[in-house]
Amino acid sequence: MKFSTARIKGESKILMSKENDQNYLLLGEAAAKMNDSAVSLPATLLECIQEGEVFAEKANRIYEWSYAADDASLFAANEDLEWEAPIPRPAKNIFCVGKNYAEHAIELGSEADIPEHLMLFSKTPTTVIGHKSVVPNHNGVTAQLDYEGELAIIIGKKGRSITREEALDYVFGYTVINDVTARDLQSRHKQFLLGKSLDGTCPMGPYIVHKSMIKNPNHLHIQTKVNGEVRQDANTEQFIFPVEEIISVVSRGMTLEPGDIIATGTPAGVGKGFKPPRFLQSGDIIEITVEKIGTLINKIE
Repeated sequence: MKFSTARIKGESKILMSKENDQNYLLLGEAAAKMNDSAVSLPATLLECIQEGEVFAEKANRIYEWSYAADDASLFAANEDLEWEAPIPRPAKNIFCVGKNYAEHAIELGSEADIPEHLMLFSKTPTTVIGHKSVVPNHNGVTAQLDYEGELAIIIGKKGRSITREEALDYVFGYTVINDVTARDLQSRHKQFLLGKSLDGTCPMGPYIVHKSMIKNPNHLHIQTKVNGEVRQDANTEQFIFPVEEIISVVSRGMTLEPGDIIATGTPAGVGKGFKPPRFLQSGDIIEITVEKIGTLINKIE
């Protein structure tokens, strides 16, 4: 199951599709037609995810009913829609793991920069934009805008002090994000928040893929292209800290809640890592593909 959020005729809608499906189901509209209180849905995907696996079960029932009934709630994939992030306004900051690929740590420093413990920072909710949205160039603030393609975890149930062994039970699904970063702000302020939190610098989507479609999040191909040129090409099996450890460490003493988003880190190949650096310019198009999830595409203003 794949879930997304998009504006259709000015209204925000929850969409659902299945693997290789060429149509999207307008989930709320189909649920209303079933006239069954057992499958009623909240208005937003965030609220749906907060229902946990109950929502996933409802969504599957709605989908199967819609196809069996030849329901008109199906929306062709080639029709006009305006993508939003699957969760357009997260309830809290996005958790971000830093330097989770050894080669990325080396390209920005040396082997001495490979972390022994999880590095964590955050991006504010106002950074979030959708697939095909334009990323502001912020040229009055930064001259060193950079891309970072990443797999992100969507938490599906509340938990604290989660063990590695049970960590995947707390996952709802996975999505793609671009952790766009102002490198000069990052260096100037000696911390990550300002350089990571400029408005519109966290493209996300287009889908959240339910965990049932991804058996091993630690073995997914990830690739980033800028203007068609491959810049990052790696696999999440190269993680220093796998998904289970990330969830376990972040939840020690801090409660994770449904809809929380954890970006797992970016591989080598960022603009700053080139000699000379290759920062993003106005008009650049960034495409980030994560195996089993899809491709996130955005253009720099």
